[in-house]
Amino acid sequence: MDTPLRTFTESPEDPFSLHRAAAAVLDEHGTVVGWSALAGDLLGYRPRDVIGRAARDVLIAPGDRRAAAVAVRSCTGAGGWFGVLPVRRKDGGTLRLGFRARLVVREGAREEWFLVGAPADEVVQWETDRSLLDGFFRRCPIGIAVHGPELDILRVNRAIARFAGAPAESLRGARMGDFLIPTDARTAERALRSVVESGRPLIFTEQPARMRTDPSGRERFVAVSAFRMQDPAGEVLGVTQIVEDVTDRERARRRLALLNDASERIGTTLDVTRTAQELARVAVPGLADCVAVDLLEPVVVGGEPGPVASGRLCRAALSCVTDRPPPAVRRADGETPFAPDPVQARVLRERRPVLETDLAGAAPAAPGAEADAHSLVAVPLSARGALLGVVSMWRAYRPDAFEEDDLTLAAEFAARAAVSIDNARRYTQQRTAALSLQRSLLPVEVPEHPAVEVAHRYLPAGGVTDVGGDWFDVIPLSGARVALVVGDVVGHGVPAAATMGRLRTAVHTLAGLDLEPDEVLSQLDDLVGRIAGEQQARGPDDGEQIVGASCLYAVYDPVSRRCSLARAGHPPPVVVTPDGRPVLAGLPEGPPLGLGGLPFESAEFELPEGSLLALYTDGLVESGRCDVDEGLELLYGVLGGPERDLDVLCAEVTRTVLPEHPTDDMAVLLARTRVLGDERVATWELPTEPTAAQRARRLTADQLTEWGLHDLVFTTELIVSELVTNAYRYASGPLRLRLIREPALICEVSDGSTTAPHLRRARTTDEGGRGLFLVAQLTERWGARYTRDGKTVWTEQPLPGGRGPFPAGGAGGP
Repeated sequence: MDTPLRTFTESPEDPFSLHRAAAAVLDEHGTVVGWSALAGDLLGYRPRDVIGRAARDVLIAPGDRRAAAVAVRSCTGAGGWFGVLPVRRKDGGTLRLGFRARLVVREGAREEWFLVGAPADEVVQWETDRSLLDGFFRRCPIGIAVHGPELDILRVNRAIARFAGAPAESLRGARMGDFLIPTDARTAERALRSVVESGRPLIFTEQPARMRTDPSGRERFVAVSAFRMQDPAGEVLGVTQIVEDVTDRERARRRLALLNDASERIGTTLDVTRTAQELARVAVPGLADCVAVDLLEPVVVGGEPGPVASGRLCRAALSCVTDRPPPAVRRADGETPFAPDPVQARVLRERRPVLETDLAGAAPAAPGAEADAHSLVAVPLSARGALLGVVSMWRAYRPDAFEEDDLTLAAEFAARAAVSIDNARRYTQQRTAALSLQRSLLPVEVPEHPAVEVAHRYLPAGGVTDVGGDWFDVIPLSGARVALVVGDVVGHGVPAAATMGRLRTAVHTLAGLDLEPDEVLSQLDDLVGRIAGEQQARGPDDGEQIVGASCLYAVYDPVSRRCSLARAGHPPPVVVTPDGRPVLAGLPEGPPLGLGGLPFESAEFELPEGSLLALYTDGLVESGRCDVDEGLELLYGVLGGPERDLDVLCAEVTRTVLPEHPTDDMAVLLARTRVLGDERVATWELPTEPTAAQRARRLTADQLTEWGLHDLVFTTELIVSELVTNAYRYASGPLRLRLIREPALICEVSDGSTTAPHLRRARTTDEGGRGLFLVAQLTERWGARYTRDGKTVWTEQPLPGGRGPFPAGGAGGP
């Protein structure tokens, strides 16, 4: 039986192996002539029970003989047979066996049949396993490679052969370095060697797998799983790896990662140029070698894009993997004029992305080499129906050309960036308008004044709060006095700036009436209340609602050295005496403007010459890094000490007290007081009698002569005479005449009446009524102010050869 047995597999897993299968030999008549011990164990027959007997009589039950006859005919015609038949056991039972039958020719042309059999369940399972193994190596779309202990290839399936671009047979005995580039081959072999040595399997590990046969070096990625092979005795036979091409999946993962990165990195600011730079940087090197963002010229400065045909493109951002971009990317200057038909112009004209995979046949080059781009993607930047520009992406150094998926990704980048750029453009537009409005409302320059030396700073907060309602002002008043004002409107943006402008205008008007500080604040309180009512009537859709404001109003008289102040919800000023000691002025704390119905109180105190008044808004001393007390201590530290230049001191205040990134607007106004001495001021008490005008003319003439103002004697005598005569006729109480020389000649006549003088045009038949008209013609300006004891009528005349009178806030006119 040696000869026929050698025709069967010796695999220990094979149910037909000699170690596991039952065997029998039949002659040409179907008589049993051979019987194995395993056959006896399986069916219960001893050799003497079956040898010499017909197999169909002993082993086949009567009901199954027809199927056996069919099997015999099949075997006779084909020279062999495989199938399943029921076999009768010695105990009368039936066992289904899987059979293999082979024809064996003996000497003399005598034929015999060699049969091996095993339980049908084992045979079917083994055949299924064998078919599965055959499918792995012949039909499986996932690559399978079997390596020996030294990682030489023993067998690969057809998927691996297609991946390597070589027949499967030619890869036997090869190593991965024979078809993978060295770096990727080392990575793969290192992973397999770890499996061989440790026995720990490798599960879906992604690795690069670039082929030697691909001169372009295109990226390819595979997911590798591997396990160690060993025999029952534990001897290592090698390693099997399962390889799946995941290049497309890896590229999709990278694109998704780029999109997530773009969501985080694009649009972090409301600056058009920075947003364009963020777009350019986020796409390099993940998507392109070079990226340029070209915006229509008006977009860069926050304007409306306008017609594309008449516009120009300005390069807002450029990012490349090298310091020297390829020639296709370079521009001679920052602007890109429209050429007759470049890709970018076509994109803008048609408003659709363009993919160019072959730019003039340019070939890929290594990084650092001079090479032009070989592939281009150009995508329009469009948001809310407005075309803003174009983003261009080139590949010059990586071998892969752009694909349709890359075009889709670039369009997604552009769509996200376009919204951010348009938001930044709109913000820039609105911020520019708001800042222009605010700057137009704030004083550009503060002219010199005889009462005080001033310096000021206004610093807006960063970000969206650039425009606010903080303001300051220096308003000249009659009698060489000056009003110092600092205020803060609650809120930010255009509504706050507009409200600030209305309040500043109102303060100028009220200052012209020479009202007391508490009366000025009362009038402002009513105004803020009316503004709030107007906004409430318009509804919340009209923008940010202004809910209040604060203000500090101070009046300083350089003649009396008296300062009168009142505040409405505003921080009190800091007063620095000439000896350098800073103190917080003790002022009654009035309510913020806009509450209505609550009183305001004024405080008055005398300031020595050279005293420093520091008026400020709460943004100076209140910040995220410290509270009000700490902010005031910082302010005291800067203001205290020896006298310094006010501009230098103002800069030091903002540098020391303000945080690096302030969160609120800040205005500060520093004023150092001056005093008009007796050599510039003359005051007389006049009797309430008919000779008062005559005495006033004489005193005026003498004083002007002493001052050397001879040219003004006649005119001033006439002015003083008219004012004193009116006071004598229509007023009551004591009369007082005061002349001030600086910077104009100021004449003041005070009385105890609160009756206002009125300028009118006298008729030809009137005997009087021409006095004030005459005064108005002879002076630059005139007016009246009221005190608790009466009123003062004043006039101003320019000094000969001087700078002219200081603009006062008087209600009178020329």
